[in-house]
Amino acid sequence: MADESGAVAGRALEGKVALVTGGARGIGAAICERLAREGASIALTYSRSAKEAADVVQKIEAIGGRAIGLESDSGEIAANLVIAEQVAARFGRLDIIVHNAAIAITRPLGTFTASDVDRSFGVNVRAILLTTQAAVEHLPAGGRVIVIGSSVASRTPFPGLALYAASKAALVGLIKGLSRDFGPRRITVNLVEPGPVDTDMNPADSAIAQPHIDLMVADRYGRADEVASLVAYLARPESAFITGARLAVDGGFSV
Repeated sequence: MADESGAVAGRALEGKVALVTGGARGIGAAICERLAREGASIALTYSRSAKEAADVVQKIEAIGGRAIGLESDSGEIAANLVIAEQVAARFGRLDIIVHNAAIAITRPLGTFTASDVDRSFGVNVRAILLTTQAAVEHLPAGGRVIVIGSSVASRTPFPGLALYAASKAALVGLIKGLSRDFGPRRITVNLVEPGPVDTDMNPADSAIAQPHIDLMVADRYGRADEVASLVAYLARPESAFITGARLAVDGGFSV
């Protein structure tokens, strides 16, 4: 049974600790709130959105949950190497990692720079690999690694998306490799690929919204809580037989 927020009745994640990178806004914030409603303690990272991060923490505390915000730039190698240890030190454990932090550098071919390439792959790919690697000693059997990708890995319908799409496509191979590495420890690794979702960075009423909707089976943008609901399912014990999977939440955008 679900309440008005869409949260599932019950506390399937009671006692678990989740790290959500880029958890201050949009899809990341929705994931933090959903996992907290299911009982998890939340550590969310942010780089520039300190106020938004504090707001998410406050919302979680208002429903009786535990949450902290940690300033951390996913593009910095040093930050990737210490964030799991910081979370484990604060909460005493780490069970779930949701890699949500990402950047979208979308520019016409010939206008992006080598620095753009390094930054894009640094945040969207390297950070996931290094942070997960550093978390190996903390994740227990039954742990979860969930990566937020993008439907553009399957379909890049407009010019200017080559760099962003390449970084998101790389995640397909990454989660498959990690799922093999973690399999013997009964830790699952999965990829969630949202399509157009209504957030402050990609609002459903923007000038570019209708061209996206025209490419979808559904006739609307998705909601952040719809992505969060799939992440919550993958975090629960009942999803233990799903690993190395690529799961779309895109209204048929990639069909």
